[in-house]
Amino acid sequence: MGKGKKGGKRMNKAQLTEMLQEFFAERPGEVLSFKEIFRSLHLTTHPLKMLAIDIMEEMAWDDYLVKVSDNSYRLNQSVQVMEGKFVRKANGKNSIIPDGSETPIFVSERNSMGALNGDHVEFTFLARRKNHIKEAQVNKILERAKDTFVGRLKVDKDVAYLVTPGTVFAHNIIIPKRKLKGGKTDDKAVVKITEWPDGEYKSPIGEVVDILGQTGDNDVEMNSILAQYGLPYKYPKNVEDAANKITGEITEQDYKEREDFRKVFTCTIDPKDAKDFDDALSIQQLENGNWQVGVHIADVSHYVTEGSIIDKEAVKRATSVYLVDRTIPMLPERLCNFICSLRPNEEKLAYSVIFELDNNAVVKNYRIVHTVIESNRRYKYE
Repeated sequence: MGKGKKGGKRMNKAQLTEMLQEFFAERPGEVLSFKEIFRSLHLTTHPLKMLAIDIMEEMAWDDYLVKVSDNSYRLNQSVQVMEGKFVRKANGKNSIIPDGSETPIFVSERNSMGALNGDHVEFTFLARRKNHIKEAQVNKILERAKDTFVGRLKVDKDVAYLVTPGTVFAHNIIIPKRKLKGGKTDDKAVVKITEWPDGEYKSPIGEVVDILGQTGDNDVEMNSILAQYGLPYKYPKNVEDAANKITGEITEQDYKEREDFRKVFTCTIDPKDAKDFDDALSIQQLENGNWQVGVHIADVSHYVTEGSIIDKEAVKRATSVYLVDRTIPMLPERLCNFICSLRPNEEKLAYSVIFELDNNAVVKNYRIVHTVIESNRRYKYE
């Protein structure tokens, strides 16, 4: 604690700061006056007393002490542990956005604990330095935003790396050569982290889970974009196998249970490069002079039952993804482009809303039914 040191002895600011920190830490909850502090620490000279006052003012500004009055302080015991989302920047100016707030707090790389963009972290504020912005320090990574990453492989003689975009990691991912899965230098790869950085080791360690192909190839680059954002770029084999077992055959029982719209004029309208025609329109005039309009969608639920392996994969994907030169479908190609695609001159199962309208397009009634349809023509937007 420094008790016993003579106040007249020469002492620098760092030494006196340490003495004051220890002195207050040993007396949590106590309000301590200048008189008591000077006496306990044997600060007998005017310069030392003034230096101690300056240091305590800085400690209060840093939230280490609470100023109770003009001549008394106490230890600040309400240093708040908070949670928030970590935001990593390529220039090292990382930040944390606290839960329930939109104001970012600066985090230097040395205080980041290797947190990645989007990680949910626990943090505390650092003692603020004079004329500097408020800073935070990551204490614990509560939840990782992701554990697989896309990058370019670099394979050296003894070790391999995954080189990721600058905003992802401060250090490349180390990959043991036995975990390369046949990858070579300049291959694009998907790597799963097996060991995260800690206080001793700054580089994460991972293993290759998929080789996408050579950097620069168009298909490889497109799949890299999908993988980078956690979007599926291929179907699991067991899901494809399950889809290939579906025949698409319409049985006599299906015809009996559904309204037959095969003789009603029906068409689809889609972009010229579309392959999955999932909705159609039908129209016919009724004997009473009104018009019957049908809006038909492919009855996917007839083929994909709830809880099946195909259904579970579709739930993961949630939607089809449309890129510049391709579509990544929610359902396997056999279903979305063939069995459940309302292609011209093919009988298909549909789920339909049938409207009856008068000549002023006023809806007189409607019904929702299962149907069998046959599209007569495919129209294009263009």
